[in-house]
Amino acid sequence: MGADMSMSKGSNTPVPSRALRVELGWRSGPGVPDADASALLLATGKVRSDADFVFYNQPAHPSGAVRHEGKRAAQDRITDTLFVDLARVEEAIERVVLAASADGGTFGQVAGLYIEVTDASDGTVVARFDSPGATLETAFVLGEFYRRQGSWKFRAIGQGYSSGLEGLATDFGITVDEPAAPSPAPPTAPPAPVQPPAGPLLSPPPAGTPLPPPPPGATAVPLPPPVSLSKVTLTKAAPSVSLAKQGGTSGAMRVNLNWQMRTHLPGWGGRWGTGQQNLDLDLCALYELADGRKGVVQALGNAFGSLDRPPYIHLDGDDRTGAVASGENLTVNLDHTRDFRRILIFVTIYEGASSFADLHATVTLQPQHGAAIDFSLDECTVPSTVCALALITNTGGDLLVQREARYLVPERGVSPQRTMDRAYGWGMNWTPGRK
Repeated sequence: MGADMSMSKGSNTPVPSRALRVELGWRSGPGVPDADASALLLATGKVRSDADFVFYNQPAHPSGAVRHEGKRAAQDRITDTLFVDLARVEEAIERVVLAASADGGTFGQVAGLYIEVTDASDGTVVARFDSPGATLETAFVLGEFYRRQGSWKFRAIGQGYSSGLEGLATDFGITVDEPAAPSPAPPTAPPAPVQPPAGPLLSPPPAGTPLPPPPPGATAVPLPPPVSLSKVTLTKAAPSVSLAKQGGTSGAMRVNLNWQMRTHLPGWGGRWGTGQQNLDLDLCALYELADGRKGVVQALGNAFGSLDRPPYIHLDGDDRTGAVASGENLTVNLDHTRDFRRILIFVTIYEGASSFADLHATVTLQPQHGAAIDFSLDECTVPSTVCALALITNTGGDLLVQREARYLVPERGVSPQRTMDRAYGWGMNWTPGRK
Protein backbone atom coordinates (compact mmCIF):
# COMPACT_ATOMS: atom_id res chain seq x y z
CA MET A 1 0.00 0.00 0.00
CA GLY A 2 1.45 3.37 -0.98
CA ALA A 3 1.76 6.17 1.55
CA ASP A 4 -0.82 8.20 -0.41
CA MET A 5 -3.46 5.41 -0.41
CA SER A 6 -5.37 6.00 2.80
CA MET A 7 -7.90 3.46 4.08
CA SER A 8 -11.54 4.40 4.63
CA LYS A 9 -13.10 4.29 8.09
CA GLY A 10 -14.16 0.73 9.00
CA SER A 11 -12.08 -0.96 6.31
CA ASN A 12 -9.41 -3.57 7.03
CA THR A 13 -6.29 -4.98 5.42
CA PRO A 14 -3.95 -7.92 6.14
CA VAL A 15 -0.63 -7.08 7.82
CA PRO A 16 2.46 -9.28 8.20
CA SER A 17 2.80 -11.08 11.53
CA ARG A 18 6.16 -9.54 12.35
CA ALA A 19 7.70 -6.34 13.69
CA LEU A 20 5.80 -3.21 12.65
CA ARG A 21 6.15 0.48 13.38
CA VAL A 22 2.98 2.47 14.08
CA GLU A 23 3.34 6.21 13.49
CA LEU A 24 0.81 8.74 14.75
CA GLY A 25 1.35 12.04 12.92
CA TRP A 26 -0.14 15.53 12.65
CA ARG A 27 0.75 19.04 11.52
CA SER A 28 2.22 21.38 14.12
CA GLY A 29 1.46 25.08 14.41
CA PRO A 30 0.30 27.84 16.75
CA GLY A 31 -2.46 26.69 19.10
CA VAL A 32 -2.10 23.02 18.14
CA PRO A 33 -2.15 20.77 21.24
CA ASP A 34 0.29 17.95 21.78
CA ALA A 35 -0.89 14.41 21.07
CA ASP A 36 0.25 11.06 22.45
CA ALA A 37 0.12 7.55 21.01
CA SER A 38 -0.87 4.59 23.17
CA ALA A 39 -1.77 0.91 22.79
CA LEU A 40 -4.06 -1.41 24.74
CA LEU A 41 -3.67 -5.18 24.50
CA LEU A 42 -7.11 -6.74 24.89
CA ALA A 43 -8.37 -10.20 25.78
CA THR A 44 -12.17 -10.58 25.46
CA GLY A 45 -12.54 -6.84 24.97
CA LYS A 46 -10.67 -5.69 28.12
CA VAL A 47 -7.13 -5.53 29.41
CA ARG A 48 -6.08 -8.39 31.68
CA SER A 49 -4.29 -5.92 33.97
CA ASP A 50 -2.96 -2.38 33.88
CA ALA A 51 0.28 -3.80 32.42
CA ASP A 52 -1.58 -4.23 29.11
CA PHE A 53 -1.61 -0.45 28.65
CA VAL A 54 1.45 0.95 26.81
CA PHE A 55 1.89 4.75 26.81
CA TYR A 56 4.35 7.49 27.77
CA ASN A 57 4.40 6.58 31.49
CA GLN A 58 4.49 2.81 30.85
CA PRO A 59 6.55 2.55 27.67
CA ALA A 60 7.02 -1.21 27.29
CA HIS A 61 4.73 -4.24 27.59
CA PRO A 62 6.14 -7.06 29.76
CA SER A 63 6.05 -9.44 26.78
CA GLY A 64 8.24 -7.12 24.70
CA ALA A 65 5.60 -7.14 21.96
CA VAL A 66 4.72 -3.42 22.21
CA ARG A 67 6.73 -0.39 23.22
CA HIS A 68 6.39 3.38 23.01
CA GLU A 69 9.32 4.89 21.11
CA GLY A 70 8.55 8.59 21.53
CA LYS A 71 8.15 11.75 19.51
CA ARG A 72 10.09 13.58 16.87
CA ALA A 73 9.51 16.87 15.06
CA ALA A 74 10.52 17.61 11.47
CA GLN A 75 9.58 20.86 9.74
CA ASP A 76 5.81 21.26 10.22
CA ARG A 77 5.06 17.67 11.24
CA ILE A 78 5.17 15.88 14.59
CA THR A 79 5.07 12.10 15.00
CA ASP A 80 4.72 9.77 17.98
CA THR A 81 5.70 6.17 17.38
CA LEU A 82 4.86 2.71 18.73
CA PHE A 83 6.76 -0.48 17.93
CA VAL A 84 4.56 -3.60 17.68
CA ASP A 85 5.99 -7.09 17.12
CA LEU A 86 2.91 -9.15 16.28
CA ALA A 87 4.92 -12.38 16.40
CA ARG A 88 5.49 -11.78 20.13
CA VAL A 89 1.90 -10.92 21.09
CA GLU A 90 0.67 -13.51 23.58
CA GLU A 91 -1.98 -16.00 22.45
CA ALA A 92 -4.52 -14.67 24.96
CA ILE A 93 -4.46 -11.24 23.29
CA GLU A 94 -7.08 -10.89 20.57
CA ARG A 95 -6.70 -7.18 19.69
CA VAL A 96 -4.12 -4.43 20.00
CA VAL A 97 -5.99 -1.12 20.06
CA LEU A 98 -4.06 1.91 18.77
CA ALA A 99 -5.15 5.22 20.26
CA ALA A 100 -4.29 8.91 20.42
CA SER A 101 -4.99 11.48 23.14
CA ALA A 102 -4.78 15.26 22.97
CA ASP A 103 -2.86 17.10 25.68
CA GLY A 104 -4.00 20.68 26.24
CA GLY A 105 -6.78 20.89 23.66
CA THR A 106 -9.09 18.90 21.39
CA PHE A 107 -8.57 17.05 18.14
CA GLY A 108 -10.63 19.73 16.42
CA GLN A 109 -7.45 21.84 16.76
CA VAL A 110 -5.21 19.09 15.30
CA ALA A 111 -4.82 19.15 11.51
CA GLY A 112 -3.70 16.27 9.33
CA LEU A 113 -4.07 13.52 11.95
CA TYR A 114 -3.15 10.08 10.58
CA ILE A 115 -1.93 6.65 11.62
CA GLU A 116 0.53 4.76 9.42
CA VAL A 117 1.79 1.20 9.82
CA THR A 118 5.12 0.26 8.26
CA ASP A 119 7.26 -2.86 8.16
CA ALA A 120 9.99 -2.19 10.74
CA SER A 121 12.62 -3.99 8.65
CA ASP A 122 12.39 -1.99 5.43
CA GLY A 123 9.93 0.88 5.98
CA THR A 124 7.30 -0.40 3.52
CA VAL A 125 3.89 1.10 4.25
CA VAL A 126 1.36 -1.68 4.93
CA ALA A 127 -1.59 0.40 6.22
CA ARG A 128 -2.54 4.05 6.60
CA PHE A 129 -5.66 5.81 7.87
CA ASP A 130 -6.16 9.57 7.67
CA SER A 131 -8.62 10.41 10.44
CA PRO A 132 -11.70 12.39 9.39
CA GLY A 133 -12.41 15.84 10.80
CA ALA A 134 -12.78 16.00 14.58
CA THR A 135 -14.45 18.55 16.84
CA LEU A 136 -14.45 18.29 20.64
CA GLU A 137 -12.85 14.84 20.96
CA THR A 138 -9.85 14.61 23.29
CA ALA A 139 -9.03 10.96 22.53
CA PHE A 140 -9.34 8.72 19.48
CA VAL A 141 -9.13 5.03 18.75
CA LEU A 142 -7.56 5.31 15.31
CA GLY A 143 -7.14 1.65 14.51
CA GLU A 144 -6.45 -1.83 15.80
CA PHE A 145 -4.61 -5.04 14.99
CA TYR A 146 -6.84 -8.10 15.37
CA ARG A 147 -6.51 -11.83 14.81
CA ARG A 148 -8.50 -13.49 12.05
CA GLN A 149 -8.06 -17.20 11.18
CA GLY A 150 -4.49 -17.37 12.43
CA SER A 151 -3.35 -14.13 10.78
CA TRP A 152 -3.33 -10.46 11.72
CA LYS A 153 -5.30 -7.63 10.15
CA PHE A 154 -5.41 -3.87 10.67
CA ARG A 155 -8.78 -2.09 10.90
CA ALA A 156 -9.26 1.69 10.51
CA ILE A 157 -11.64 2.81 13.29
CA GLY A 158 -11.69 6.56 14.01
CA GLN A 159 -13.83 6.43 17.18
CA GLY A 160 -13.63 9.59 19.29
CA TYR A 161 -13.91 10.19 23.04
CA SER A 162 -14.64 13.47 24.80
CA SER A 163 -13.24 12.20 28.12
CA GLY A 164 -9.57 12.13 27.12
CA LEU A 165 -7.02 9.41 27.77
CA GLU A 166 -8.58 8.72 31.17
CA GLY A 167 -11.98 7.93 29.68
CA LEU A 168 -10.50 5.82 26.92
CA ALA A 169 -8.31 3.84 29.33
CA THR A 170 -11.05 3.20 31.89
CA ASP A 171 -13.39 2.09 29.10
CA PHE A 172 -11.02 -0.81 28.42
CA GLY A 173 -10.55 -1.73 32.10
CA ILE A 174 -7.57 0.40 33.21
CA THR A 175 -7.53 1.71 36.79
CA VAL A 176 -6.46 5.34 36.53
CA ASP A 177 -4.89 7.42 39.28
CA GLU A 178 -6.10 11.01 38.93
CA PRO A 179 -5.87 13.86 41.46
CA ALA A 180 -8.80 13.88 43.83
CA ALA A 181 -11.40 16.59 43.36
CA PRO A 182 -11.35 19.32 46.00
CA SER A 183 -13.69 18.78 48.95
CA PRO A 184 -16.95 20.73 48.73
CA ALA A 185 -17.25 23.83 50.89
CA PRO A 186 -19.05 23.28 54.23
CA PRO A 187 -22.73 24.31 54.26
CA THR A 188 -23.47 27.80 55.51
CA ALA A 189 -26.25 26.59 57.80
CA PRO A 190 -26.44 23.33 59.76
CA PRO A 191 -28.80 20.77 58.22
CA ALA A 192 -32.10 20.03 59.91
CA PRO A 193 -31.96 17.17 62.42
CA VAL A 194 -32.89 13.77 61.04
CA GLN A 195 -35.21 11.53 63.09
CA PRO A 196 -33.60 8.16 63.81
CA PRO A 197 -35.36 5.17 62.27
CA ALA A 198 -37.29 2.76 64.38
CA GLY A 199 -35.38 -0.17 65.77
CA PRO A 200 -31.78 -0.51 66.97
CA LEU A 201 -29.28 2.01 65.61
CA LEU A 202 -25.78 0.74 64.84
CA SER A 203 -23.15 3.28 65.90
CA PRO A 204 -19.71 3.36 64.27
CA PRO A 205 -16.91 1.99 66.47
CA PRO A 206 -14.81 4.56 68.36
CA ALA A 207 -11.68 5.81 66.63
CA GLY A 208 -8.77 3.45 67.16
CA THR A 209 -10.93 0.33 67.49
CA PRO A 210 -9.12 -2.54 65.74
CA LEU A 211 -10.88 -4.11 62.76
CA PRO A 212 -12.15 -7.67 63.17
CA PRO A 213 -9.81 -10.35 61.84
CA PRO A 214 -10.53 -11.78 58.37
CA PRO A 215 -12.37 -15.10 58.13
CA PRO A 216 -10.21 -18.23 58.57
CA GLY A 217 -8.32 -19.06 55.38
CA ALA A 218 -8.78 -15.60 53.85
CA THR A 219 -5.65 -14.00 52.39
CA ALA A 220 -5.31 -10.25 51.94
CA VAL A 221 -4.17 -9.48 48.38
CA PRO A 222 -2.76 -5.96 47.93
CA LEU A 223 -4.21 -4.09 45.00
CA PRO A 224 -1.71 -2.87 42.39
CA PRO A 225 -1.24 0.89 42.27
CA PRO A 226 -3.40 2.65 39.67
CA VAL A 227 -1.88 3.92 36.44
CA SER A 228 -0.78 7.56 36.56
CA LEU A 229 -1.51 9.64 33.45
CA SER A 230 0.41 12.68 34.70
CA LYS A 231 3.39 13.85 32.65
CA VAL A 232 5.45 16.92 31.88
CA THR A 233 6.82 17.57 28.39
CA LEU A 234 9.68 20.06 28.23
CA THR A 235 9.90 22.30 25.16
CA LYS A 236 11.86 25.34 24.00
CA ALA A 237 9.05 27.54 25.28
CA ALA A 238 8.79 25.71 28.64
CA PRO A 239 12.22 24.11 29.15
CA SER A 240 12.38 23.55 32.93
CA VAL A 241 10.44 21.95 35.77
CA SER A 242 10.83 21.53 39.54
CA LEU A 243 11.05 17.91 40.68
CA ALA A 244 9.57 18.81 44.08
CA LYS A 245 6.49 20.38 42.49
CA GLN A 246 5.94 17.15 40.55
CA GLY A 247 6.31 15.00 43.66
CA GLY A 248 9.79 13.73 42.80
CA THR A 249 11.49 14.26 46.16
CA SER A 250 12.65 10.75 47.09
CA GLY A 251 13.38 7.30 45.73
CA ALA A 252 15.04 6.46 42.43
CA MET A 253 14.72 8.54 39.27
CA ARG A 254 15.28 6.62 36.04
CA VAL A 255 16.72 8.56 33.10
CA ASN A 256 16.06 6.78 29.80
CA LEU A 257 17.47 7.49 26.33
CA ASN A 258 15.90 5.81 23.31
CA TRP A 259 16.89 6.51 19.74
CA GLN A 260 16.01 5.77 16.16
CA MET A 261 18.19 6.02 13.07
CA ARG A 262 17.16 7.26 9.63
CA THR A 263 17.57 4.50 7.07
CA HIS A 264 18.00 5.42 3.40
CA LEU A 265 16.63 2.95 0.88
CA PRO A 266 16.27 3.27 -2.91
CA GLY A 267 12.99 4.82 -3.99
CA TRP A 268 12.05 6.55 -0.72
CA GLY A 269 13.41 9.42 1.25
CA GLY A 270 14.33 7.66 4.46
CA ARG A 271 12.46 6.69 7.61
CA TRP A 272 13.21 6.47 11.30
CA GLY A 273 13.92 2.89 12.35
CA THR A 274 15.66 0.84 14.99
CA GLY A 275 19.34 1.37 15.59
CA GLN A 276 22.03 -0.37 13.61
CA GLN A 277 24.04 -3.07 15.30
CA ASN A 278 27.30 -1.09 14.96
CA LEU A 279 25.84 2.14 16.35
CA ASP A 280 26.94 2.78 19.92
CA LEU A 281 25.55 5.77 21.81
CA ASP A 282 26.66 6.33 25.40
CA LEU A 283 24.50 7.98 28.04
CA CYS A 284 26.73 9.86 30.50
CA ALA A 285 26.48 12.25 33.44
CA LEU A 286 28.85 14.89 34.73
CA TYR A 287 28.25 15.52 38.42
CA GLU A 288 29.29 18.04 41.03
CA LEU A 289 28.45 17.21 44.64
CA ALA A 290 27.69 19.65 47.44
CA ASP A 291 31.12 18.99 48.99
CA GLY A 292 32.87 20.03 45.76
CA ARG A 293 33.72 16.58 44.40
CA LYS A 294 33.32 16.24 40.63
CA GLY A 295 33.31 13.32 38.26
CA VAL A 296 31.67 11.51 35.38
CA VAL A 297 29.43 8.45 35.13
CA GLN A 298 29.90 6.64 31.81
CA ALA A 299 30.60 3.25 30.22
CA LEU A 300 34.03 4.47 29.07
CA GLY A 301 36.53 3.31 31.68
CA ASN A 302 33.76 1.33 33.42
CA ALA A 303 32.83 4.40 35.49
CA PHE A 304 29.29 3.14 36.14
CA GLY A 305 28.89 4.93 39.47
CA SER A 306 26.85 3.82 42.49
CA LEU A 307 23.44 4.51 44.01
CA ASP A 308 24.22 3.91 47.69
CA ARG A 309 27.49 5.84 47.87
CA PRO A 310 28.85 8.93 46.06
CA PRO A 311 28.02 9.98 43.40
CA TYR A 312 24.56 8.40 44.04
CA ILE A 313 24.19 8.00 40.27
CA HIS A 314 24.44 4.66 38.47
CA LEU A 315 24.58 3.79 34.76
CA ASP A 316 22.59 0.59 34.30
CA GLY A 317 24.40 -0.75 31.26
CA ASP A 318 25.70 -0.11 27.77
CA ASP A 319 23.11 -0.64 25.01
CA ARG A 320 24.87 -0.73 21.66
CA THR A 321 21.79 -0.87 19.43
CA GLY A 322 19.01 1.41 20.70
CA ALA A 323 16.66 -1.26 19.35
CA VAL A 324 15.87 -2.89 22.69
CA ALA A 325 12.88 -1.70 24.66
CA SER A 326 14.96 -0.30 27.49
CA GLY A 327 17.49 1.81 25.56
CA GLU A 328 20.20 3.35 27.75
CA ASN A 329 19.36 4.09 31.36
CA LEU A 330 20.94 5.69 34.37
CA THR A 331 19.43 6.12 37.81
CA VAL A 332 19.70 9.04 40.25
CA ASN A 333 19.10 8.46 43.97
CA LEU A 334 16.79 11.32 44.98
CA ASP A 335 17.13 10.35 48.65
CA HIS A 336 20.50 12.14 48.38
CA THR A 337 19.16 15.35 46.79
CA ARG A 338 21.01 17.45 49.39
CA ASP A 339 24.33 15.88 48.24
CA PHE A 340 23.96 17.13 44.64
CA ARG A 341 25.02 20.54 43.39
CA ARG A 342 24.44 19.87 39.68
CA ILE A 343 24.20 16.98 37.23
CA LEU A 344 24.57 17.25 33.45
CA ILE A 345 23.08 14.35 31.47
CA PHE A 346 24.63 14.03 28.01
CA VAL A 347 25.08 11.52 25.20
CA THR A 348 28.06 10.78 22.97
CA ILE A 349 28.42 8.79 19.77
CA TYR A 350 31.07 6.21 20.59
CA GLU A 351 31.03 4.54 17.17
CA GLY A 352 28.78 3.78 14.20
CA ALA A 353 27.85 7.32 13.11
CA SER A 354 29.73 10.54 12.37
CA SER A 355 27.06 12.86 13.83
CA PHE A 356 23.54 13.04 15.24
CA ALA A 357 22.19 14.25 11.87
CA ASP A 358 20.58 10.88 11.06
CA LEU A 359 19.56 10.09 14.63
CA HIS A 360 16.51 10.97 16.68
CA ALA A 361 16.35 10.53 20.45
CA THR A 362 13.73 10.77 23.17
CA VAL A 363 14.67 11.43 26.79
CA THR A 364 12.44 10.44 29.72
CA LEU A 365 13.07 11.15 33.41
CA GLN A 366 10.79 8.98 35.54
CA PRO A 367 10.89 9.68 39.29
CA GLN A 368 9.76 6.84 41.52
CA HIS A 369 7.22 9.25 42.99
CA GLY A 370 5.87 11.96 40.72
CA ALA A 371 5.11 12.71 37.11
CA ALA A 372 7.30 11.59 34.21
CA ILE A 373 9.29 14.30 32.44
CA ASP A 374 10.06 13.83 28.75
CA PHE A 375 11.34 15.69 25.73
CA SER A 376 12.64 15.05 22.23
CA LEU A 377 15.83 16.35 20.72
CA ASP A 378 15.74 18.88 17.90
CA GLU A 379 16.99 18.04 14.43
CA CYS A 380 20.80 18.12 14.36
CA THR A 381 22.20 20.43 11.66
CA VAL A 382 25.90 20.39 12.67
CA PRO A 383 28.54 17.60 12.64
CA SER A 384 28.01 16.88 16.33
CA THR A 385 29.13 13.77 18.22
CA VAL A 386 28.05 14.93 21.69
CA CYS A 387 24.76 16.40 22.89
CA ALA A 388 23.81 17.89 26.26
CA LEU A 389 20.40 16.49 27.21
CA ALA A 390 19.40 17.88 30.61
CA LEU A 391 20.96 19.98 33.38
CA ILE A 392 19.74 19.19 36.90
CA THR A 393 20.57 21.91 39.45
CA ASN A 394 20.02 21.99 43.21
CA THR A 395 18.20 25.23 44.01
CA GLY A 396 17.41 25.57 47.69
CA GLY A 397 17.03 21.84 48.26
CA ASP A 398 14.88 21.31 45.16
CA LEU A 399 16.20 19.82 41.93
CA LEU A 400 15.37 21.86 38.84
CA VAL A 401 15.41 19.93 35.53
CA GLN A 402 16.35 22.03 32.50
CA ARG A 403 15.99 20.73 28.93
CA GLU A 404 19.25 21.47 27.08
CA ALA A 405 19.06 19.58 23.73
CA ARG A 406 22.35 21.25 22.79
CA TYR A 407 24.57 19.76 20.09
CA LEU A 408 28.30 20.44 20.38
CA VAL A 409 31.05 20.00 17.79
CA PRO A 410 34.39 18.92 19.32
CA GLU A 411 37.54 20.58 18.02
CA ARG A 412 40.08 18.34 16.33
CA GLY A 413 41.78 16.15 18.91
CA VAL A 414 39.37 17.14 21.72
CA SER A 415 37.18 14.39 23.21
CA PRO A 416 33.39 14.76 23.46
CA GLN A 417 33.66 14.62 27.26
CA ARG A 418 36.21 17.44 27.40
CA THR A 419 34.06 19.43 24.93
CA MET A 420 31.06 19.08 27.25
CA ASP A 421 33.21 20.04 30.27
CA ARG A 422 34.39 23.23 28.56
CA ALA A 423 30.89 24.24 27.45
CA TYR A 424 29.49 23.99 30.98
CA GLY A 425 32.57 25.04 32.96
CA TRP A 426 32.96 21.80 34.93
CA GLY A 427 36.73 22.17 35.35
CA MET A 428 37.91 18.55 35.31
CA ASN A 429 41.18 16.97 34.13
CA TRP A 430 40.68 14.33 31.41
CA THR A 431 42.79 11.35 30.33
CA PRO A 432 42.11 8.94 27.43
CA GLY A 433 39.87 5.98 28.27
CA ARG A 434 38.37 2.93 26.63
CA LYS A 435 35.60 0.42 27.20
